[in-house]
Amino acid sequence: MGLLSILRRLKQSPDHEVRLLLLGLDNAGKTTLLKQLAAEDISHITPTQGFNIKSVQASGFKLNVWDIGGQRKIRPYWRSYFDNTDVLIYVIDSSDRKRLDETSLELADLLEEEKLAGVPLLIFANKQDLMTASPASVLAESLNLHTIRDRMWQVQACSALTAEGVQVDATNTACKLTKLETEWLSVWQQIS
Repeated sequence: MGLLSILRRLKQSPDHEVRLLLLGLDNAGKTTLLKQLAAEDISHITPTQGFNIKSVQASGFKLNVWDIGGQRKIRPYWRSYFDNTDVLIYVIDSSDRKRLDETSLELADLLEEEKLAGVPLLIFANKQDLMTASPASVLAESLNLHTIRDRMWQVQACSALTAEGVQVDATNTACKLTKLETEWLSVWQQIS
């Protein structure tokens, strides 16, 4: 019996809603990723000036994804969207080595936010289809992810453009990382 099977048994309502917050620097591929998750056309993507919201059904969960613009002038407003976040998804342009320090600082700031304390983290190492992309393992090391102890986290290599590593992997990972997993662990410890 897999984790998702156990989660389905534990959930109270037939369609448990999960709130995902999708953040990252501008041009990281957040909106393209969101459109791929929603099986929408990605041929006309423009920079997000505010936010996009999409609902996606996956593994018996309704994923409400909030895609917030990543331009420097918008980032201070990110904290307005932290309430009730079940999973933080942070998208990184794996080919943009010049901005690795900037994205690392933004991620570190997010992980210090009280309203995001303990919220599971899924990092998409996007643009893996480009020859200049750093592998997900190298990004994980550069971001010092191994030092994170207060939450579950995972790095997922992907290409939002080709959908590789996005569709099934992303939705399953997001479902596994929800707070329901914490509930499952609690129940599992009680019955074992």
